Amino acid sequence: MVLSLPPVASGVVRTGTPVGRWVLLTTVLGSSMAMLDSTVVNVALPRIGADFDTDMSVLQWTVNAYMLTLAGLILLGGSLGDRFGRRRVFVIGVVWFAAASLLCGLAPNAGVLVAARALQGVGGALLAPGSLALIQASFHPDDRARAVGVWSGLGGVGAAVGPFLGGWLVDGPGWRWVFLLNVPLAVLCVPVALRHVPESRDGREHGRFDVAGAVLGAAALAFFTYALIEAPGGASGEVVGAAVTGVVLGAVFVGVERRRADPMLPPDIFASRQFTAVNLVTLCVYAAFGGFFFLSVLQLQVVVGYSALQAGTALLPTTVLMLLLSARSGELGQRIGPRIPLTVGPLLCAAGMLLMLRVGAGASYVRDILPALLVLGLGMVTLVAPLTATVLASVDTGRAGLASGVNNAAARAAGLIAVAALPLLAGMGPEAYRSAAEFGSTFRRAMPMCAGVLVLGALIAFGTVRKPAPDCRLPESRVHCAVAAPPLESGRAGRAGGAGTS
Repeated sequence: MVLSLPPVASGVVRTGTPVGRWVLLTTVLGSSMAMLDSTVVNVALPRIGADFDTDMSVLQWTVNAYMLTLAGLILLGGSLGDRFGRRRVFVIGVVWFAAASLLCGLAPNAGVLVAARALQGVGGALLAPGSLALIQASFHPDDRARAVGVWSGLGGVGAAVGPFLGGWLVDGPGWRWVFLLNVPLAVLCVPVALRHVPESRDGREHGRFDVAGAVLGAAALAFFTYALIEAPGGASGEVVGAAVTGVVLGAVFVGVERRRADPMLPPDIFASRQFTAVNLVTLCVYAAFGGFFFLSVLQLQVVVGYSALQAGTALLPTTVLMLLLSARSGELGQRIGPRIPLTVGPLLCAAGMLLMLRVGAGASYVRDILPALLVLGLGMVTLVAPLTATVLASVDTGRAGLASGVNNAAARAAGLIAVAALPLLAGMGPEAYRSAAEFGSTFRRAMPMCAGVLVLGALIAFGTVRKPAPDCRLPESRVHCAVAAPPLESGRAGRAGGAGTS
């Protein structure tokens, strides 16, 4: 039962009050749904493939269908919240996400599961931008930093627990509960939001929504991803046609965004060389992360012989390190500037991925797996918080929300392409995940590729990133457990407000 409290205006809620606790509970529950989905689904992939008797491409689509719609629509989702009310769009997103999760959990075949995952991404694009934006809009200015700190800390704990929880569900009740878990979270979240979270919107939002841009961007990614995933079957006319269509739609998207008066992705935001450089680093870093976390969970289960629970637990050190040390990393980045963290961080991550080459049949966790994950985790700690701060510092304060949304979408698109392309580049056949020998050999080819992309990111950062001005805007969210994408931050203009620490 949810206790009823008098309605409150936005911008006056204080931490420590009943309403403040309800607002924090709502936003943590909402962001946790999307965050858990990003961290636990990979653990379930081998069991999904076995139950549906599918090939490798279906496992790729199970991950990518969600990332595709989320990356393509997250900027539009932030704008919808600003225009029609952040609480309203957030609640719609939670309900949509829960309904799609229920469909995932009940999916009778792989085709329905992939379609439901795409619908989940739409719900994620509606709810994710609203989570931190609701905190920024609801709390009194004096309490916002503290509220964001509580929100990000609880989100970090959730991110750390996610892989363990996913593995336990897969080995216990079954992989379907990885998705069904979202339904009770939504049942708790929605009534609390409707009763206790004040509505807010940006009265300055005007103009038409860039639906055409959102559709073109998502369609370009979809065709290109399809071509990469289906290419192992041969360069058929269908594959070539999809690749060409993706490139053409991408070019049309760029042309549309240049001509529109109110584009979803204003080209002039890339006039900042620092913003462009940091987004290139983001593409490299999160492409490597996306490929690594997709393949490493399969490697641990298919080759090493771990259960889903063991594989999920094995990956905990990276997230725990980020939870414990990311705030200090952010402080260090403020003192010395972002250039060194954004150079050293990717190099440490590359070293961690190369250490994963020791992980094969009969691998020891303490001797082989843990050192690789610790080095990788230290690299992620070093780079993620300074990366977010540098993105926000590279644009005017009024465009901080848009800049953060663009950076988050770029990271998700990079992960999407990596999950599609890496198995192809490594020579992974459609049945590779059924054979320990074949998967192990292709995994050993894939890790140096991920490391090479990280080294490229480090070189870009060293050559282009500079220390921002001392009066630049810094993110209030200091705890970052961003495995799938950089954390969204809410800006005053809020074209794409805050989200989870996924």
